[in-house]
Amino acid sequence: MYTVGNRDCRDAQKKYVMHCMTRISQQECRGILELLQKYHIGVIIMREKLTERDVQKIEEEIEHRKLVIRKEAIEAVKEARAQGDLSENFEYYAAKKHKNQNESRIRYLERMLKTADIVEDTSRSDEVGMDDIVEVEFEEDGEIEKYKLVTSIRGNSMENRVSIESPIGMALKGHKVGDRVKVQVNENVSYYLKIRSIDKTGDEGEDIRSF
Repeated sequence: MYTVGNRDCRDAQKKYVMHCMTRISQQECRGILELLQKYHIGVIIMREKLTERDVQKIEEEIEHRKLVIRKEAIEAVKEARAQGDLSENFEYYAAKKHKNQNESRIRYLERMLKTADIVEDTSRSDEVGMDDIVEVEFEEDGEIEKYKLVTSIRGNSMENRVSIESPIGMALKGHKVGDRVKVQVNENVSYYLKIRSIDKTGDEGEDIRSF
């Protein structure tokens, strides 16, 4: 991502991206933007790929956080503040932290929706597609694994849910049972899989990742 040779420029780019995650002060953000403009540096915005079902889940979570959790968090802060001395009031700081985390989550999800690319979640009955569970055999050692192809916001390697944008996800998508598939990890590393079965179970309601 950082193609500019000047170290200050690369640092500026990095700080601007981190702003999306840490919400630094507006004054500091303006300073970073001025530095970017000074060196004529563009900022690359990462766009999530979401299905219509992903969008629905995100909208439901935003609504719940605004209508339910926000009210509960505000009330918790008021109750903790009423206890008196804030300098040693652990309940107050815990309640305020929870409130801020909820607001940060709302901003994160709204930003995701605003910049997302919507992708199709349909595929032919005999081909690997979104939300399908695929059983594969690794050609190198004969090991058998099952993977579910999902959007990146639902990916979880511990549960064998792989993103359609990952090397293995891109390699499997669109292939059929019996196909020998090459997974290109990078320019120098690749391996082969054989597709043993495709289970079109569909979206089982995986959680949207945290930030």
